[in-house]
This record gives sequence, structure tokens and C-alpha cells, in this order.
Amino acid sequence: MRLVRSVLPPVLVGVVALAGWELTVKLGRVAPFILPAPSAIWEQLVEQRSNVFDAALASGANALVGLIGGSVVAVLAAMFASRVRWIGDVSVPFAAVLNALPIIALAPILNNMFESTSSVPRRLVAGIIAFFPVFINTLRGLREVDPTHRELMDSYAASGWTFARLVRLPGALPYVFTGLRQASSLAVIAAVVAEYFGGLQDGLGARITSAAAFTAYPRAWAFVVGACALGLVFYLTTLLLERLAMPWKARS
Repeated sequence: MRLVRSVLPPVLVGVVALAGWELTVKLGRVAPFILPAPSAIWEQLVEQRSNVFDAALASGANALVGLIGGSVVAVLAAMFASRVRWIGDVSVPFAAVLNALPIIALAPILNNMFESTSSVPRRLVAGIIAFFPVFINTLRGLREVDPTHRELMDSYAASGWTFARLVRLPGALPYVFTGLRQASSLAVIAAVVAEYFGGLQDGLGARITSAAAFTAYPRAWAFVVGACALGLVFYLTTLLLERLAMPWKARS
């Protein structure tokens, strides 16, 4: 019953929103280049399902590599910054500046640094975008250590690595996964948007631009739906990993 109560309301809201969208477009005679009807988007999604799936795999691979790489670097950087107070204080504004870099400015620069057939620029963009939320949340979690735990490990003369492995990292897990939940969707957005600026034309972003350029707007929206589904898969996978890593949180 709890599952039904949590799932049913958003499903009903989604159905009502789609019905209202369909009626608005049909009764208001809205032009397809302004807003296609959901029925037209669904027809293109079914017709182009193999292309949407292949493009989602390409964009998903770039987002996944960027998410994993950016998250690993972020956790390691947070562990180092948490050990030295002044480095942590300096790194937070620097990370904020890095996060403020717009994708539309970053992607073309990275594309010019690599071959046109390389996927490295897109993965770097996804990694850079994923770095900030994971770094900030992990650093916050590593700093919030119970003084009693610190005194206990000091009484055992535990090394810095032992203290981090047994106390700091387990205690910071909720913060790490908070950052990962944010970064999972951001990595997909970054990977898709980075495809607008050249490189291999095999991802969702490239297919969206190509369809829009040929005024095939329902087809472009079908690839947008694919991007939304890809972001949802990343987010739900992160939630599943959080449940597996912290089963006690699911029972609470």
C-alpha cells in the first residue's frame, strides 16, 4: 500500500498532464514546430525506437564514464581536502567556479582539443559537471564526524587511512549518495548537450539537432523522451545502489 500511495499520485498527474497537453494542441491548433501533440511524439517514438535506443546507448556510455570518473575524483579530492582545513576552504570556491562553467562554452573548447571522432570531450564535460555535487556533499559528510568516534580511534592509535576507512567514509555515505543522485541526472544532461557542438553524431543530442534542422519536430521530441528516460534510469540506478550500500536506511 505504501508503494501504491507513492507511485499512484505522480502517475495520475502525468496522465492528466498528457491529456491536457493533447487537448491543448488539438483544440488550440498549435503548430507542430511550437509544440507537437503527445500522440505524434509517441508515433515517432515507436517508429524510431531502434534509433532512440542506439542513441541512448551512445549518450549513456558517455554519461556513465563521466559520472564514474568525476565521482571517483570528487571523493578522493574531498578526502584530501577534509584532512587539511585550509585546502578544503580554498577548494570549495574553486569547485563552485568549476561548476559555474556553462556546457555551451566548455564543450566546443574540449571538442577542439581532440579528434572529431573522439568521445573523450563529452565524457570530460559529464565528469566535470558531476564532480561538483559529489565533491561538496562528500566533503560535508567527511567533516561531520562524531567526536566520540574520533576519540575512540585516537585511543586505538589508528592511522589516518584506518580512521577514514572505518569511520569517516561510512559516516559520509548518505552525503556521498546525495551528491551521486544529483550528479547522475546532471551527467546525462551534460553528455546530451555536449553533443550539440560537434563530434560523433551517434548520441541523443546530435539526433535532436538533426531532426529539428529538418523540421521533424515530433521526431526530435521522441529523442527528447529518450533522453528523459535515460536520465530516469541513471537516477533509479543510483537509488538502487544507495539501498544496497545502506540497507538500514530503507528499513528506517
